[in-house]
Amino acid sequence: MHKLLKIYVGENVRWQGQPLYRALVLKLKAAGLAGATVLRGVEGYGRQKVVHTTRLLELSADLPMIVECVDEADKIEAVLPEICQMVNRGLVLTANVDIIKRG
Repeated sequence: MHKLLKIYVGENVRWQGQPLYRALVLKLKAAGLAGATVLRGVEGYGRQKVVHTTRLLELSADLPMIVECVDEADKIEAVLPEICQMVNRGLVLTANVDIIKRG
């Protein structure tokens, strides 16, 4: 069985001197997961209900960042405690997925 790990954090959130999203990618790589992708949101809001956007007149300095990773369920579950420890403000979720095609 495979799982999708999806992590939502703010662009400006830091972990040990570097952007949290980058630290998460490096943690996933070190844990031996198949791969990770970081997506930069163009607009969104979280628990605080503050809208962050890339629109010129409302330029935000803290856009949503999404880190995604798909791998075997046991590999995702093994790294989750460390990921959850790193994400103080954000959202961490997993979902069971079926891999339809692998390139």
